[in-house]
Amino acid sequence: MRPARPVGTLLFLLAALPWGGRAQEGILPAHPPGSEAGSETQDTCLPGPPHQTDPRMAAVENGLTTLLRIRDREPERYTLPDRMDHYRVPGVSLAVLEEGRIAWVGSYGVTDAVTLEPVTPETLFQAASISKPVAAIAALRLVQDGILELDVPVNRYLRGWQIHDFTASHLVTLRHLLTHTGGLTVHGFPGYARDQPLPSVVDILDGGPLANTGPVRADTMPESLWRYSGGGYTVLQKLLEDVTGKPFPALLRELVLDPTAMTLSSYEQPLPPERERYASRGHLSTGSPVEGGWHLYPEMAAAGLWTNATELARLALEVQAAWRGETHRILSPAMARTMLTPRMGGWGLGFTILEEGAPRFAHGGSNHGFKAQFLAFREEGRGVVVMTNGDQGTRLAQEVIQAVAEVYGWPVPGPRMVEVADLPPELLARVAGRYRIDVPERTVVVEVEGDHLLIQAAEGVPGDRFFPLSETRFINLSSGEPVEAILDPEGRVAELVLQRGLTARRVEG
Repeated sequence: MRPARPVGTLLFLLAALPWGGRAQEGILPAHPPGSEAGSETQDTCLPGPPHQTDPRMAAVENGLTTLLRIRDREPERYTLPDRMDHYRVPGVSLAVLEEGRIAWVGSYGVTDAVTLEPVTPETLFQAASISKPVAAIAALRLVQDGILELDVPVNRYLRGWQIHDFTASHLVTLRHLLTHTGGLTVHGFPGYARDQPLPSVVDILDGGPLANTGPVRADTMPESLWRYSGGGYTVLQKLLEDVTGKPFPALLRELVLDPTAMTLSSYEQPLPPERERYASRGHLSTGSPVEGGWHLYPEMAAAGLWTNATELARLALEVQAAWRGETHRILSPAMARTMLTPRMGGWGLGFTILEEGAPRFAHGGSNHGFKAQFLAFREEGRGVVVMTNGDQGTRLAQEVIQAVAEVYGWPVPGPRMVEVADLPPELLARVAGRYRIDVPERTVVVEVEGDHLLIQAAEGVPGDRFFPLSETRFINLSSGEPVEAILDPEGRVAELVLQRGLTARRVEG
């Protein structure tokens, strides 16, 4: 049987709310306050409001499937609220781009699982690492203006702090920072509780006493490998402030947010009161709210942007229009092509570039209690942005993107097909039981459910279905996560090897 869910399950709560509301004209201003629409006559107009109706919207909302599918078997279809409930994600902000404009915007669920305030098109979510390509655009604007150069060592621009280069013959440049090829350390940042003192950027870069991550250092030769580095983007944050003399949030508003009509978006940490009232709360994998609502990220360039799907969609349209040579508002066509050309690791200057099928630029985001996905076609006005306020939001966002691509017939790779084994009940039953993981300590519960296993990997988190590939190998269709059963000499299941090599030993059953 499935694990018991608490009274007041999210599905019940969501059923009482309007879940598919389209953005209406006038909700979000097309231009920032104080600006003049169309002042740059050489550019196309900023994208207007979404179409009021799109018959494919309902098909997306009712057509979610797992990322993996069983060959020769019709996939199960789920509604978006079904999957929000399954993944314990209270709220979603969704925007779909088609034909060079925002086709529709969906606002689903609640901003807070306790207060039940509904998500609206204005609701702000943490963009997490999608902050990075937005910051990269600001850097490239300064390159266009001749203030920065892509291939000059960044130490020439930095004041009061320097990278200790790995070698004097190969120095870290701006291009290296933007493409994660500078050999810099620190993958990502956990953020800070709202009642904690925040470290300065220099404290973060040096791993000082207030910082909760190690120092950012160059520990290998630039361009010797591709290695994702939030630390490198924190160097970028200091660099941009040093060369302009402006606070990072104000600079990003000037260079990117205001020109792109991202009027509610902000890099400010903490958010000022006038924007905090739009902010959703982050939620853990269990569906419980993050203590204090959310974490703060003084690593603003790497993880600090608050925004929503509508405003990120506007950014995508601007970059696409620049690629096509239709606008110079934020990037020139030449700079857009520089940004979206893949290099080591398949990364451009800020975005990852996906080339199977039609070329696309993309980025994901993962902050404490928030997950997001951004994907846009490089040469066509298509794309999708999904923002969530739940720690399991990445899987949900990927299923939404897959549904959008399928409904709209986008030329992208289809779902992966797997061959499943038809195991007799007694072979499935020998895996059932309780298992213990020592670090981090938790219990894994395995039950038989029809022709597959239901595995609950942690208390309070819903179980996932794992289908047999053989007598000892199983796979989760939602995530592709494998599980392998390890037999003892008598042929009994003694251990399970989970994702990332984590071992759970049998304790009962």
